[in-house]
Amino acid sequence: MTSLDDMNGMNVQPSIPTPAPTPVPLRHPRALVPVLVSLGMLVAVVSSLGAPLIPTIAAEDHVAVSTAQWALTVTMLVGAIATPVMGRLGDGPHRKRVILGGLAAVFVGSLLAALPVGFACLLVGRALQGVGMGLVPLAIATARDALPPEKARAAVTTLSLTTAAGIGLGYPITGLFAEYLGMYAGFWFALGTAAAAFLAALLVVPKPPHRPSTPMDVPGGLLLAGGMAALLLALAEGERWGWLSARLLALAVAAVVLLGGWIVHSLHSTHPLVRVRLVKDRGVLVANLTTMVGGVGTYLLISLVTRYVQTPESGGYGFGASIVVTGLLLVPFSAASLVTGRLVRAMGRAATPARMLPLGCLLSLGSLVCFLLARSSLWGIGAMMALAGLGVGVTFAVTPGLIVGGVPAAETGSAMSFNQVVKYIGYSTGSALSAVVLQASTAPGTTLPTDDGYRNAGLVGCAAFLATGVIAVALTRAGARPRPSLVAAGAVAEARTEPSRT
Repeated sequence: MTSLDDMNGMNVQPSIPTPAPTPVPLRHPRALVPVLVSLGMLVAVVSSLGAPLIPTIAAEDHVAVSTAQWALTVTMLVGAIATPVMGRLGDGPHRKRVILGGLAAVFVGSLLAALPVGFACLLVGRALQGVGMGLVPLAIATARDALPPEKARAAVTTLSLTTAAGIGLGYPITGLFAEYLGMYAGFWFALGTAAAAFLAALLVVPKPPHRPSTPMDVPGGLLLAGGMAALLLALAEGERWGWLSARLLALAVAAVVLLGGWIVHSLHSTHPLVRVRLVKDRGVLVANLTTMVGGVGTYLLISLVTRYVQTPESGGYGFGASIVVTGLLLVPFSAASLVTGRLVRAMGRAATPARMLPLGCLLSLGSLVCFLLARSSLWGIGAMMALAGLGVGVTFAVTPGLIVGGVPAAETGSAMSFNQVVKYIGYSTGSALSAVVLQASTAPGTTLPTDDGYRNAGLVGCAAFLATGVIAVALTRAGARPRPSLVAAGAVAEARTEPSRT
């Protein structure tokens, strides 16, 4: 069998035999990639619908802003739990059913969120919408199974960028609907797009190759769900409860114990929810670490920008921008992150992880430096977000190739699901960090932080991207030797699935 050392120079062997693939018949081959990408964009847009509406939800439903914040937090919480479960279910023969089930949950959740009957109904709807966040790994696994190698690699790269690109699309869509049609219009829009996506997936998405189904790891799922719930709840409520409060510390301890128990259980389980052993592959490890730490810096920057530009000019800084203008400032982020997928592929053999990952970190770091030094105009902030999109796009374009090349085909959905969970942890942490640093720079009795608070938060983001760059350089350059490009790595990964080439 071809070793992973031959693929990316990382001196490890695949821990699980790779089964021979069965060709997947396609009813509408030209429509498959657009449909899969639309699924990813739907998930990204729907997941970001609640963010700009938090103050409006608080006013409409007569709840505190901290309570209204759960309209965003609950989506991420459910998504972090549902993603690995759906990934494991999707690795078997029922992947299409899981995809359709996820879209049905988004449809029902959008309907509940769109009904003006109170905050509780909105919260349940947003929770169901979070189930859809598990669709991206399944779309990636479908592309790998159903498409020729070259098209599969391009599709995987594009799909991996949809979560970043959707952030910049969800905000302006939400702003436009809220500004002109009311708070609930965005959820009616999500309802219609979910219905269209369900019909498209039903007609276009093929059944997966024949593989034996594996038992669901219920104990592992409960441990992971409990650990993730405790972790994200601590991040969400830390500012309100106090970061040294007894109940927050108890929650943090519970998260560590539960997640540690899940890791131990997974290492000893015959059919774990996620094969933690696969993380030993250096490529998979570097992909997950850079995704998590890079996610911290990315969401920290987005949180800072959206809050900064909406600050009234009477505060001594800011632009008093509307939700619509704020959302439009994030469009360059989405556009640039999508463009990088094509750029990375165009670089051919020069696109090695050892070069691309540090480059992505450098571009992201540059965007935060621009925020520190040149945030005096909306045009400058828009250009800065485009630079941030390039950095995030380069990073997210590289990491799927490392994961796909480091795991067997039958484990793609599970491994990509774990990478998505890691990404959501990074996003949550970055959002929480921005709130903590800005709150520390807010004088008692006032509501606005000082301008120095944004500088301090920007420095924290710089530290996050510096740490990401160090991790990327250290792990990709270990055992110095020439490494093939991501394109070549993908070709070898595909070759590993062919019996005649092993």
